Amino acid sequence: MSPEQVVLPYATWPSPISSTGVARSGLRLGFPTVVGEEVWWTEDRPAEGGRTTIAHRDADGTHRELLSAPWSARTRVHEYGGRSYAVVPGGGVVFANLADQRLYLLPPCAEPRSITPRPDRESGLRYADMIVHDGQVWCVQERHHDGGGISRSIVSVPLDGGDVPRERVGGSDFYACLALSPDGEHLAYICWDHPRMPWNGTELRITRLADGTSWTVGGGPSESVLAPQWRDDRHLYLVSDRSGWWNLYQIGIDGTSPRALHPVEEEFAGPLWQLGGPPYRVLADGRIAVLHGRGDMRLGVLDPDSGVLTDLDVPYDGWEQVLASDGRVLAGIGYSATVPRSIVRVDTATGRAEELRRDVDELPGIAYLPLARTVEIEGRSGRRVHAFVHPPSNPQARGDGAPPYVVFVHGGPTGRSTGALDLEKAFFTSRGIGVLDLNYGGSTGYGRAYRDRLRGQWGVVDVEDSVAAAEWLAVEGLADPGRIAIRGGSAGGWTVMAACCASEVFAGGVSYYGVSALASFVATTHDFESRYIEWLVGPEDPALYSSREPLGRVAGVSCPMLLLQGLSDPVVPAAQSQAFADALAERGVPCTYLTFEGEAHGFRRAETRSAALATELAFYQQIFRS
Repeated sequence: MSPEQVVLPYATWPSPISSTGVARSGLRLGFPTVVGEEVWWTEDRPAEGGRTTIAHRDADGTHRELLSAPWSARTRVHEYGGRSYAVVPGGGVVFANLADQRLYLLPPCAEPRSITPRPDRESGLRYADMIVHDGQVWCVQERHHDGGGISRSIVSVPLDGGDVPRERVGGSDFYACLALSPDGEHLAYICWDHPRMPWNGTELRITRLADGTSWTVGGGPSESVLAPQWRDDRHLYLVSDRSGWWNLYQIGIDGTSPRALHPVEEEFAGPLWQLGGPPYRVLADGRIAVLHGRGDMRLGVLDPDSGVLTDLDVPYDGWEQVLASDGRVLAGIGYSATVPRSIVRVDTATGRAEELRRDVDELPGIAYLPLARTVEIEGRSGRRVHAFVHPPSNPQARGDGAPPYVVFVHGGPTGRSTGALDLEKAFFTSRGIGVLDLNYGGSTGYGRAYRDRLRGQWGVVDVEDSVAAAEWLAVEGLADPGRIAIRGGSAGGWTVMAACCASEVFAGGVSYYGVSALASFVATTHDFESRYIEWLVGPEDPALYSSREPLGRVAGVSCPMLLLQGLSDPVVPAAQSQAFADALAERGVPCTYLTFEGEAHGFRRAETRSAALATELAFYQQIFRS
C-alpha cells in the first residue's frame, strides 16, 4: 500500500474519471481500410448525437474527417449494420447514409451524391458489406416491404448512379462476406436461412456471373463457414468450424480438396453480428495475416503452404476481428489493458506498428486503470467458465476489508468480453468497485462446444454461470459476499433480470434494454433475430417460456433493480423493460426505470451515456452502503 493512500469507504474513492469524460470518449473506431500509405476508418461522435463519420489519413500523415454533419455513415442492415463504406480506386469513398439508407459517392474534395434510387412508398432499401470493382459497388441489399416482409439479395450498383441496382443473387434469407475472384468471373459469398443464425450453420456458395449459375462449395446446417477470400481464380480460403473451432481452410472452386491450413484449438474468426469485417487478409507475397486465439485474439502471419504461423511482435495484447491490408501493410484495431482500442498500421516485413488513432484521447494515470486478470471459474457440474477480473485501483485511496464487485454480463448472448482497456469499467474500479467481466457458457472465443452450451439453455446456463461467478468472488475473498451486483445490456440484461429472479446472491441488478418476456420479444423484434429464440430456448411454448423468462419468474426478485431503456429501440422494444418495471412495482420491489428519448439499441449520445453511468454509480453507492 502506498503511504499516500487513505482509507475511504468503497464506491466513494475520488477519481479523475468522470461520467461525462467516459461518455464523450469511446469513438467506437471501426472497419479500417489501407491502400498504399493511406488509411480510412469509421468513428462515432458521441458529442454529436452518436453520428458516424469516415476518417482518412493521407500518406503524409495528415488526418482529416471526410463527412461533416449531418452526414452519418451507418448502415442498418440486420439492424446491427457493419461496414458502411468502401474505398473507390482512384479516390473517394462510397457510403451508406443513416438518414435515408441510400448509397452515396463522395469524390475527393466534393459533396456526396446519391447513386441509389430513392425508396418508393412500398419499400425501404438498405445496403451493407460493400466492395468496389470495375465501376460497380457490389453489396448486400435489404428490402423492407410495405406489408412488413423483408427480403435480401446481392446487387451491383453503378458508381455513376445511372441505373437501378441489378440483382445478382437471390433466394436466401441472408447474405454476407462477398468476394469477387481475381478475374472477375465468379462471386463467392455465404448465405443462410431462418431459423439459423450465422454461427449455427451457413453455406459458402459461388455464382458464375456470366450466366448466373450457382453452386455450394462448403458449409451446411451444422457447420458455420465465414469470410471466403480468393487465393487465385480456382481456389479459395475460408473459415469453418467443422473441427469445433473456427479454423482456416483452403478449398477448390468446385468444393473439392478442403485442407486445414493450421489446425489448432483456437478461433480465427468471431460471430457475424455485423457485416463487412473480415478476420484475415491475403498479403502480396501469398501469406495470410490472421487473428487467432482463445478469448483475446493475437495478430499473426500464416504461411498457407507450410502451415507455419508466426505472431507479430507488436505492443498490443489483443486485436479485434476487423482487419484490412494492402500488400504487406495491415491496418487493424489493437488494444491492451492500458492502451485503448486503436487504429494501428503494421508493416509485416519490419514488424513496425504505428498507432494512428485512439478510441480515447486522454487517459488518467495508469494507477487508476485496472489490470485485467484472466481466470477460470468452476461452474455447475464442474463446468469451466471464463472471465476477466478487474480489481479496484486508485493511488489515492484504499478500502478496509473485501470490496464490492459488479458482475458484467455481455450481450449477444453469442458475444464475448475481452481484456481491453475500458474507461467504463475504470469509472467503477477507480472508485473502489471491482468488476468481473464474465464470458458465460454460450460466449464465443472458446470453440463451438462452449458456444453450444447455451443451446436450449438460455436463462439457465448463463444464470448459473453468473451466480457461480459471484460465489467464486466471495469464496476467493475478493469480494464482500453481501455487496455483489450484476449488470448487463440486451441479452445481458435478460441474464441480469433472470439471475435476480433465480438467486439471492446479488445485492442489486442493472439492466440496459434487456429482454424480459419471450413471446412478445419474438412478435416485435427485427428479422435477423426473429427465430433466434427457437435455438436459445425452444419453439414457442407458453409454459416453457413462462418458466424461463424473467417476467414469468419475477416473484423471485427481492433485490433492488435499475432498468435503463431507449425509447426508439427496434431490437428490444421499450415494452420489455416497462413490463418488468411494472411487475416489480406491483410487488413492492425497489426499482428505478429510466428512459431516453431518441436512443435505440446501445446508447450513442454523450448526454445519455453520461446520465446512465452516473445513475448506475448512484445505484451502487446506495445498495453497497455499509
